Formats: sequence, structure tokens, C-alpha cells
Amino acid sequence: MQANNPSLKHRAVLGQLADMDLRLLQVFKSVVDCGGMAAAELELNIGTSTVSRHVKDLEVRLGLVLCRRGRGGFEVTPEGQRVYDETLRLLAAVEGFRGGIDDIHARLGGKLQVALFDKTASNPRARIGDAIARFTELAPEVELQLHVASINAIERGVIDGTFGVGVIPTHRQSRSLQYAELFGETMLLYCGAGHPLFGAGHAPLDWDAVRAYQFAGLGYHSPNMELSHGARLPRKATGFDQEAIATLVLSGRFLGFLPDHYAEAFERRGLMRAVQPELFRYLCTFVSVLRRAPRCSRVAQTFHDCLVQAHADADAGSVTAIRQDADNAAATRQGTGL
Repeated sequence: MQANNPSLKHRAVLGQLADMDLRLLQVFKSVVDCGGMAAAELELNIGTSTVSRHVKDLEVRLGLVLCRRGRGGFEVTPEGQRVYDETLRLLAAVEGFRGGIDDIHARLGGKLQVALFDKTASNPRARIGDAIARFTELAPEVELQLHVASINAIERGVIDGTFGVGVIPTHRQSRSLQYAELFGETMLLYCGAGHPLFGAGHAPLDWDAVRAYQFAGLGYHSPNMELSHGARLPRKATGFDQEAIATLVLSGRFLGFLPDHYAEAFERRGLMRAVQPELFRYLCTFVSVLRRAPRCSRVAQTFHDCLVQAHADADAGSVTAIRQDADNAAATRQGTGL
């Protein structure tokens, strides 16, 4: 759809793509991601007037109005949203091309987009930081860009090339992705300080009894959604990340599953507690995901290998520590004659 703007009406629509077009598209992407010209100024490190001029130049180049800006605020037009979506695909393809050339030269360079499911940093079983340290030693010229996103967004991004590597809790497997197991996570059911189950005066519960209370769950396909559906928990509030679930639990009105390592800080402050953790619990296994085809870049494969190795070393260290504890305990028993 061509814009009803006299300055755009008779201009030629984009023909061949030039380097400047890529630059203008990158500016437009940043404007949309940041939600406006002024916000993109900091992201792009150029003045608002320059950002506005670049977007105007792109509109003229495409013969479209991409966004509206004024007293009513910033708004992307339907045509602008289409251009934004196509821009994501184009930039991912360009980055894929650069990665392919680096592969030919056996060089680790360019950018690598990595996406993580939220609240992995506080998990003592996660060794993502160790993997990053390994990777930066192997590939010092690669610019690493880290994102936090939902499971579905990470899966889609890895498949379409937006992300090179993803780390998610496993829930269902796609034929378009390859998986490698990394670490585990324990999810417990929590209530906030104002909830009826927060005190110690209630009788032991079972799954039937817990259905009498309102539940807050994640709003996309995940182990959380699978369990809540299977247990027929009445979801009365929806969150789209763990922070949202924690906020709903802290209201004292909802029960919700959270990672035990993340909820620990709230428990120490007396703001929430686990409800019968021996019963209301489930385990998640986190995996690294790569796309199967087209083949992922050498940089993405290297980061994936660093993830796998870092967690394999951590598992080996855990086994060694357990064996040492067992040997020490046996020595103690022998020394005391037990």
C-alpha cells in the first residue's frame, strides 16, 4: 500500500538494495524496538533529528509511511510492521551470509545472538557464565549479544536465524532444532505472605485441595503450562516471564510455580514460602538449541560446544565432590568404630 503523502507519492519504489538501505533499515529496526525516535537516539548514538531523517529517507526510498510521530506519540503503521518483519529476516540472512564467509575462512568473527530463558543466572546448576568465558577465549573477535526471551520466541528465533543459539527448558521437540542437555531446575509451588496457605495452621494438601485456590501460570507452551493443565489448576492470572509470576505470587492472591533458586531471596525476607515442596514440585531440564537446516554457523556451533563442555565439567565436578564426601564419611565412621 502506497502512502498518501505528496512527498512520497511519485517517488520510485525500492529497486536494488544498497549498503545505505541496510543502514536505514537497521535504524528503523532500532526505532521500532525502542518505541520511538528519542529512545533510539541512545541506542544508535546519534541525534534524534538524524534518526528522524534516516527514517524519512527510508520512507521515501520505499514509497511508504512506516510510522506516525507527533503529539499522539509514536505508532508503527501496518505497512511499517510488514517492513519491520521483513527487516528482521533480511538482517538475519545478512548475518548468516557473513557467518558463512567466516566459515570458509575458518574464522570466528562477526556477531552472535544468544537467547536465554529468564532467571537462569541465579541457578547454581547453570554454567552459562563459564561457557561464555570459554567462548570469548576461543573467539575474541566475535561480538556476543545476549537476549532474554520466552521459550516460543527463542525457538522461533533460532529456526529463522534471528538467534544463533538458545537455552530453554525442554518441553516439546521440533524437528527443525537439535538439542543438547545442559542442567536442571527445581520448580516449587509458592504463596505470598497474605495468602491463606502462608501460615502453618492448615491441614496437609493434595492436588484436589490445592485446586480450591487461584493459580498464576505462564501464558505460553512450557513445562509450567503442561503441568497446570494436567493438574487442572484454575489459572486466574497469567504471566509471561518468571518475574511476572513472582509479582502475582507476592500479591498474596495467587499460587504459582517458581524456580527454587529464584524464590529463595523472597523466602529469606519472609515474603513467600513453598507450599508442601515434597509434593507440589516438578523438575525442568534446560537444553541448548541449534537449528538443523540451514546449517548453523561455525560461531554458533562453537558457543553451543562451550555450553555443553562447561556443564559436562560441572557435572563431573559434582560427581567428584559426592564421591569425596562419601569417602570422608566412610573414613570418619571407620575412625570412630561405627
